[in-house]
Amino acid sequence: MTELTTIDTNNYAEMAKAMGMANEAATTKKQGMFLARLRINHSAILGAESILVKAGTYKLEIPDGPTYYASSVKLRPYLQRFMYKKFVMATGQSPNRYVKTVMADNLNTDLKDNDGGFNCGKPAGYIADWKSLPEKTQELIRQIKRVRVMLGTVEMVDPVDASGNPVDVDATAFIWEIENRDAFKEFGNVFAKLNKMKRLPVQHNIVSATEERKLPNGSSFYLPVTTLDVTKTLELTQEDQDRFGDFMAWVQNYNEYIINTYSEKANSHSDEDDEVIVDGIVDIELEEEVA
Repeated sequence: MTELTTIDTNNYAEMAKAMGMANEAATTKKQGMFLARLRINHSAILGAESILVKAGTYKLEIPDGPTYYASSVKLRPYLQRFMYKKFVMATGQSPNRYVKTVMADNLNTDLKDNDGGFNCGKPAGYIADWKSLPEKTQELIRQIKRVRVMLGTVEMVDPVDASGNPVDVDATAFIWEIENRDAFKEFGNVFAKLNKMKRLPVQHNIVSATEERKLPNGSSFYLPVTTLDVTKTLELTQEDQDRFGDFMAWVQNYNEYIINTYSEKANSHSDEDDEVIVDGIVDIELEEEVA
């Protein structure tokens, strides 16, 4: 099936699904573009005698380029997707890495990951009794992040560089992997509001600042605080149509990469399973390691 690459504001149901909004109702191939990564910078950048960039600013990392900072941003989402993600600490010769699943428009199905499994190892289905799970399973689930992936364009408000110097930054295509539970919910509320209005995310801007939260050890982290601009409906141009097609192609390319890696790893695991059988007898210890 060919993915939609044209924004049709008169076909809300189809476009809402394409833009990844289906989850909010219940509560010719192009080259992928280079997407800047947006995130919240939780630590200040310190100079010799002063703070160059304060904590709690947004950080926009340009691929093979500079990084910009701003206390607030204006976001224009073109679509969202969902995935699971798990950080794996380095061991021996293996470096730090992430296990990631494909991106989908909801999390109500098993998602292939780049480790040859599903959901980064998270058990399928609803967990009715958390306490009944083995401690190892509980710890694994805690490590797996539910991620809201937002793709769109961002305008930095009064941006600075890493030295704190004011800079000019054009509206930039970005990806933001939102994995903090409160931040996930914050943007979920925005998309749910758009869903009730029967409006597409690309038709409105979201202004996002941050607020500080304290941890028991005295350190701080920051969460997004959003304001949906419902007073102005953005008109769509041909450039918007082309950019939407580019975002859809980017997601498709990413998913194809994950699926190909899944197949390679799954086949590798299958070969390991074959190796633990000797003269028809299964080595139980090795079998458990493979599983």
